[in-house]
Amino acid sequence: MNKTGYAGKKGDKIRSDCYISITENGLENNSLQIKSKVSPMYGENIESQMYDLIQKAGIKGVDIVINDYGALPFVIAARFESALRRYDPAYKTELLPLKNNNLRGNTAKDRRRRSRLYLPGNEPKFFPNAGLHGPDGIILDLEDSVSPAEKDSALLLVRNALISTDFYSAERMVRINQLPKGLTELPFLLPHNIDVVLLPKCESEDDVNSISTFIEEFCITNGIDRRPWVMPIIESAKGVLNAYKIATASELVCSLAVGLEDYTADIGTKRTNEGNESFFARSMILNAAKAAGIQAIDTVFSDVADMSALKESVLEAKSLGYEGKGCIHPRQIPVIHEAFAPERTEVDKAMKIVAAFEKARTEGSGVVSLGSKMIDMPVVKRALRLINNAVADGMIPADWNSEKVDKG
Repeated sequence: MNKTGYAGKKGDKIRSDCYISITENGLENNSLQIKSKVSPMYGENIESQMYDLIQKAGIKGVDIVINDYGALPFVIAARFESALRRYDPAYKTELLPLKNNNLRGNTAKDRRRRSRLYLPGNEPKFFPNAGLHGPDGIILDLEDSVSPAEKDSALLLVRNALISTDFYSAERMVRINQLPKGLTELPFLLPHNIDVVLLPKCESEDDVNSISTFIEEFCITNGIDRRPWVMPIIESAKGVLNAYKIATASELVCSLAVGLEDYTADIGTKRTNEGNESFFARSMILNAAKAAGIQAIDTVFSDVADMSALKESVLEAKSLGYEGKGCIHPRQIPVIHEAFAPERTEVDKAMKIVAAFEKARTEGSGVVSLGSKMIDMPVVKRALRLINNAVADGMIPADWNSEKVDKG
């Protein structure tokens, strides 16, 4: 029986994807058969790309069939490489797509992370327009949303998306699989514009140490200057009790996230909108994050149709001290952003604090007070962050104050 390898999806309802099969033919030459819904417009481009990929792969004596449903070039490249690796498990060469040199986005340890939009890693139809919805972060997911049989193919799709896709101003995040499997995925991701690695089902500082050490050693070996941040997701009773150790295990940890679906299953209860069953866990994670000086990020809200309940959930998370929330549908993003926006009274108070600080500095006073209350530097820094958020949300103009405050 001739060996074969295939990857991708096919069917009448498939869009922005393709299905590629590679079958041994016992001959010296290759054959290529292309069926595409967009053949009149892009047929020659697809044919040219396929011949280029075949040449780079150095493969001979195979029949290659591609059923295309409007896949972008980076998707075709990923599906071909996946099929090739399944055809020949010894094949190791990466067939990288053309790099997009105009990728936008920015990252920082304390960057705003109000919303993080999850995209299933094996569904390329969601990738190209995801940034247009304006999330603070886009999570290309390799874990729960991808079936075990498709994780190898999803990894190559996610890698190619990091190389080729413009997610606009969103942070570029990837949720890898639970360790140790996740470590085998990092070499495909670290060289390619990744801002944050989400570490699922994190239960101890050992998990953080493992991934941060791997990142450091890989980046040094491969001459990569920038390290991605790490966002542990705590999803078990053990993880909750170890939250502070997790938060302080590495300087790469930018925030702690809570995952309540697995947590409630772990403690043997059901998740509710009221959240009484998870109040202890969320409080522990919140306090661990704040004690470590990093962000606390709330869990996803799974009912994508109930915007009212979503808003209540975000306001409740904000009241506890959480600074962001996961989302699984673009329609959740504006609701999350609106609910996390600072209140006008908070902004007014923050501006008074900053004004008092500036006045004291101008007068050479080491004592800063607002009314009868003393103000220390952490309070001023929190006020500055709130003002920056208010400016970003368009609540106040960027030049609200002519004098600039030293943020150090």
